[in-house]
Amino acid sequence: MTITTIPQVFLIFGNGWIASQVKELLLASNKKVITSLVRIESREQVMTELAIHKPTRVINCAGAHGVPNADWCEDHKVETVRSNILGVLNVVDCCFQLGIHITHFGSACIYDKSPTGSTFTEDDEPFYAGSWYSRSRLLSENSIRHYPNVLILRLREPIAADLHPNNLISKLFRYQRLLDMPGSGSVLPNLLPGAILLSEHAVTGIYNLISPSPWTNNQIMELARKHIRPSLTWENFSLEDMRKTLKAPRCNPVFDASKLVAKLRELGYEVKDSREALEDVFLEMKAKGL
Repeated sequence: MTITTIPQVFLIFGNGWIASQVKELLLASNKKVITSLVRIESREQVMTELAIHKPTRVINCAGAHGVPNADWCEDHKVETVRSNILGVLNVVDCCFQLGIHITHFGSACIYDKSPTGSTFTEDDEPFYAGSWYSRSRLLSENSIRHYPNVLILRLREPIAADLHPNNLISKLFRYQRLLDMPGSGSVLPNLLPGAILLSEHAVTGIYNLISPSPWTNNQIMELARKHIRPSLTWENFSLEDMRKTLKAPRCNPVFDASKLVAKLRELGYEVKDSREALEDVFLEMKAKGL
């Protein structure tokens, strides 16, 4: 008897920085990939895309994060709500109605630094709504977390081997003064292959897509100075001084990535420690002449 395997078809909503990296990885592994640029808050447009392309997997990378930073959301509250809450709920619900697994790239900026110094797991109730961006992401996750067809991957301070404006490295290069407190982040070249693996295996639930150990801004800048910017200099300032320069406060949580590490190990993939993953990023940037 011949068993016919239906090839997976990936439909990606969004064409930004992370969506482009996901698409590149999928194409490199010979997957069929379609990118959709429809407005995810439009039910008619989303359902039409799903009907036309008949994906076996959907990946949502669309959403408002703010340019040049999250302060943008403070002045564009309606746009942020329509994208991060209405849009996300709509695309997840459309996929649910059609029985399609969806991977949603959300935000880990829905927690703040723990007063006890403990790390946050996926079982800890999210609570941080100090900025409009974080509030929209908090409401978004709480709206979709109980859908049985969704995998929520929480990202924070993403880093990759480029100088894209959304890359934490690029952001730090733009500032003369930096806060130097430990916080968690996502080294994308090591984590995104794992995210695709989770999607392929139709894993559901919430995962902190976070590199295992936290870092400080100074540590990132020191690696940059070591590998690609020998003359790099910067100053540090206090949390109070930083807040004076922003329209909305920022959070600085630290996460436990053990659930992610264990699940991906079960699927045959190893998540690197943050230091090793960061070294790899800067070595790749050096090789590219960045």
